[in-house]
Amino acid sequence: MTPDTTAHVHADPRQLIDDAPMGRAQILAVAATVTLNALDGFDVLAISFAAPGIVAEWGINRAELGVVLAMELIGMALGSILLGGLTDRIGRRPANLGCLLLMTIGMLMSAMAASVTELATWRVLTGVGIGGMLASINATAAEYANRKSRNLCVSLMAIGYPLGAIIGGTVAAQLLRLFDWRAVFFFGAGVTALMIPLTFLLLKETVPYLCQRRPPNALERINREMRRLGHPTVAHLPELPADQSDGSLLAIFKPGLIRTTLLLTLAYFMHIATFYFIIKWVPEIVVGMGFDAANAAGVLIWANIGGALGGILLGLLGRYLPIRKVTIAALCLSVVMVILFGRGADSLSEVSLIVGVTGFCTNAGVVGLYALFAQRFPTAQRASGTGFAIGVGRGGAALSPIVVGILFTLDFGLQGVAITMALGAAIAAVALLMLGASPAETTSDHAG
Repeated sequence: MTPDTTAHVHADPRQLIDDAPMGRAQILAVAATVTLNALDGFDVLAISFAAPGIVAEWGINRAELGVVLAMELIGMALGSILLGGLTDRIGRRPANLGCLLLMTIGMLMSAMAASVTELATWRVLTGVGIGGMLASINATAAEYANRKSRNLCVSLMAIGYPLGAIIGGTVAAQLLRLFDWRAVFFFGAGVTALMIPLTFLLLKETVPYLCQRRPPNALERINREMRRLGHPTVAHLPELPADQSDGSLLAIFKPGLIRTTLLLTLAYFMHIATFYFIIKWVPEIVVGMGFDAANAAGVLIWANIGGALGGILLGLLGRYLPIRKVTIAALCLSVVMVILFGRGADSLSEVSLIVGVTGFCTNAGVVGLYALFAQRFPTAQRASGTGFAIGVGRGGAALSPIVVGILFTLDFGLQGVAITMALGAAIAAVALLMLGASPAETTSDHAG
């Protein structure tokens, strides 16, 4: 039944959203963030599928290809750090739309590139858009959700990545059977462009952001959004704590937040290195076990399927248990499974099962960290803090395959490499233990 919105209530609108069941508009908004994150998963795996065609057409060597592949990660790091801070100043909605525009242009121009330099340039632009959007949609999903479902909604947003990788990999493989590598980027540009009007319709500016930043006509805009979400309108703006008003990037390094910022960034950096060991090296390692390349690609799909299931389970557990403790458990299980993967396997079914469970655990850890970003950073610094952690963490993503390659060169062997890379998840778990408990594990951060 639609609430009576003819009379205003004297209440904090964030409290009203926190305490009420989620309506259709909120559910659709969270679904939109899942789809937006899936664009990242599609793009990351699509470039891997397109790489052989790029090498064949332009006759470039592996070193030149490596530069092209690294450009996107560099762009993501820049976008997460710089645009994350901008998101906390200009708003979630313009950031989401602006990043989609950058991604569309980047993918379209990548498809039309005529040289390695051109392609690398447009891959940086695409990465900037993706990086900025990752910071923005994490905040968006958290701020559309109610208290009970906040961890679940952020977790669902995060599993868009493996879902996009699964769907994107499948689509890219089919496109490459019919067309050349450019078709992958044309498809990506088309899907991304389609998301611009959908995002415009489904993702308005969030009520917590409007309460925090107080733009012109803030109360009118808040009540318009409250009506759209099916909640009562409010009589006045909530009181704004003086220490929560700073939306600059440097605010995450102030005394009240610097410890949280550094520990969460360390945890994400270290665990993402473990995560990308599996995502980037599984096909090569599985081929080294004696299986053919086609079967090796199938094993990677199982890693992403396991990752999606792990993210869903972590989100569900986060509705009832402290998200920090659940994430620590996922990180500890990741250590065990990565080491187990290093022992090798005798059959394809066995290696697929091990990789699937490893993907389940490692991606659950990633999803849990996204939920902690949303929980531990207040609204004024939510996108800034998330963007900084993700941006620095992409360094872990970029370094991971390089470190693994060096370790193999030094004859560590698969077991030695796996034990070394499992240390990333172990260090991340220690960082979260040092982070300590917070009332926000069980209650909403109304100041944020």
